[in-house]
Amino acid sequence: MVAALVLTGGIGLIFFIRYLGIVWELHFLEDQMEEIRCGSQIELGTQGRQHQMLALCRKWNELQRQWQQEQRRYDQAERQLKQNITSLAHDIRTPLTGAAGYVQMAQECKEAEQQAHYLEIAQRRLKELEDMLEELFYYTKLTSESFEPVLEEIQLFPLLSECLIGWYHQFEERGIAPEVDWEAEGVRAWADEECVRRVFHNLIQNALAHGTGGLIIRQNCRKEEKELLCLIFENRLAEGSKPDPEQIFDRFYKADFARRKGSSGLGLFIVKELTEKMGGSVSAEIKGEWLRLEIHLRLAAQRQSEETERQEIE
Repeated sequence: MVAALVLTGGIGLIFFIRYLGIVWELHFLEDQMEEIRCGSQIELGTQGRQHQMLALCRKWNELQRQWQQEQRRYDQAERQLKQNITSLAHDIRTPLTGAAGYVQMAQECKEAEQQAHYLEIAQRRLKELEDMLEELFYYTKLTSESFEPVLEEIQLFPLLSECLIGWYHQFEERGIAPEVDWEAEGVRAWADEECVRRVFHNLIQNALAHGTGGLIIRQNCRKEEKELLCLIFENRLAEGSKPDPEQIFDRFYKADFARRKGSSGLGLFIVKELTEKMGGSVSAEIKGEWLRLEIHLRLAAQRQSEETERQEIE
């Protein structure tokens, strides 16, 4: 009987000591968590060796590291957004202020020829502003959850021709004659017509805004990628301009801030987003003084069938 009481008392004492240890550990953890709440970057630790306590600390520290990483990404994104908004506001204000200045000069000028010259410059500044606002509008539309391209079989060459004609005066002013090497004028893509039109528009606009001429546009169907057609836009870069191919499709990216006039930094970002939403892909490469942009779109089923039959005959 005495032995049983001693044994029971011993077991009770052991459990009581363990209970005190757990209470002490919980107070220790509570103190550490209070430090963390106050801004400390310490990791949660325990002085005991209980498996459950160690597992709890490891899990907490893992969650804390994940939260810190998310917080850093959020802070970085917020800083970048503020910087982009500031930059964008400046870019919008520049052509607007310029246009207002030239209009004022035209009003104060007595010579009709000089007035016309000032008004022409003001009109160009307003056109730059219009293009930037259009890009912003399209970016807002593109990032909307409700935006979804309507895919159908479309012929690409007529769309490209329309876009090139639309830029005729700009090409003429720059003394540029685009070189088009189109493998098959009847080639069809599985794409959205409005999206493809915007892709062509932005690629041509980018070449005119940031290039020095020599625009080359090529199309071919890769034998090793039978379901894709490849569109290549190449233009000679302006002296001193060397964009980063890894960042060129990033939102608000501008390679040369000295030449960013009239640019929202969204043109090639929109190209990438639209192409990927249509099931395609884009890539960029610098070759010497030339920027090469490669667009892959899905071939329409009819074209795929024709290619298969032609290869079988060969």
